Amino acid sequence: MLKWALIFFVVSLITGVLGFSSISSAAAGIAKILFFAAVLIFLVLLVLALMVGGAVT
Repeated sequence: MLKWALIFFVVSLITGVLGFSSISSAAAGIAKILFFAAVLIFLVLLVLALMVGGAVT
């Protein structure tokens, strides 16, 4: 998911340089959503792993 966020970020930068501001802002918005979704999934899995790790030991 972070890979797609990075791809959309690069697309946003390139389209911004070329002057396509609406496409650039849309790609930046998608990249932001994907990034925060990836961070949220990471945090949920981290908490679950810590809870399971505590139950095993």
